[in-house]
Amino acid sequence: MKKINIAYWVFTILMAILMTISAIPDIIKVPEAVDMVTTHLGYPPYFLQFIGVAKALGVIAILVPGFPRIKEWAYAGFVFDMTAAVYSTICVGDPVSKWLPIIIMGTIVVGGSYYFYHKRLNAALK
Repeated sequence: MKKINIAYWVFTILMAILMTISAIPDIIKVPEAVDMVTTHLGYPPYFLQFIGVAKALGVIAILVPGFPRIKEWAYAGFVFDMTAAVYSTICVGDPVSKWLPIIIMGTIVVGGSYYFYHKRLNAALK
C-alpha cells in the first residue's frame, strides 16, 4: 500500500503542477496565451479564461480528499482538454513537435495518477 500511495502522489503532484502551470496564463490572460488561442488556434477570447478556471478547479478536485465522483469527472476533463489541445494543434497544421509532448505527458502523468488513484481505492477496500 505504501508504494501505491507514493506512486499516486508522485504522479498526482506532477499532474497538478503541469495543469496549474497551463491554467495560470489562461486565467490571467497572458498576451502570448491569448494570441495562441485566438489568432493561432481560432478560438474566441473568452474560451481561454473558461478553460483555465476549469483546469484549476480540476486540480483542486483531485487534490481535495474524498468526492470520488468529482475526481472521476476531473480526470475526464483533463483527458478532454488534452485531446482537444492535440486535435486543435493538428488541425492548424502544427508540427509533431508541438502536439506529441502533450500526448506523452498526458498519458504518463494523467494516466499514471488515474491508474494509481484506482489502485489506492482497491487497496483500501481490501
